[in-house]
Amino acid sequence: MMERFISKLRKTYYRVFSDRVEYIPMRLPVEKITEEFEKLLRAKINRKVRNYQIREADEDDLNSIVYLFDQAWHSTTMPFIPLSKKKIAANVLHNPDKMFLIAEIDSKDCGFVLIAILEHDKTVGEISALGIVPEYQHKGIGTLLGIASWDIFKERGVKELRCKVYKDNQISKSFLMGLGFEEISVRDKALMHNKIPI
Repeated sequence: MMERFISKLRKTYYRVFSDRVEYIPMRLPVEKITEEFEKLLRAKINRKVRNYQIREADEDDLNSIVYLFDQAWHSTTMPFIPLSKKKIAANVLHNPDKMFLIAEIDSKDCGFVLIAILEHDKTVGEISALGIVPEYQHKGIGTLLGIASWDIFKERGVKELRCKVYKDNQISKSFLMGLGFEEISVRDKALMHNKIPI
């Protein structure tokens, strides 16, 4: 009974306050991902991260996804938006244009990325969420997941990557800028508004 009440309270909070949360839209045109830059990132990861595996999540990973999401988000300044296993299964795992990737180090799940190909423009890929559990942060796992995402986007013919970062999350913004992402200007947002929602 109490669990249902808390769940209802969270949903109400999200509905009321989510429109007030400010995000900075960012993009990375594929032509900026040079072969040299890619090699540099891969070499950095190979020096930093050992015994890792990246896998595409399936139904058996639902508990792990929710756990990773909760752990990662509670360690940031971002407003928490709970995930439900039912919504993940329906909206992500059974959608060919969306995918959860899970990073594991020494057989322990420690991070995830949710990626999507935008429905209205298949040349645009989006990193919808990326999170690392606190004890594995700052070890190169975010970059590892970024590279794994990029490999999938490349196979799908994506020409531009996009994401949004919470305005007060300077660590994530710096991380994304280190990967080559740049803020989408107000002018560019206005030009893109009618064609491709961000």
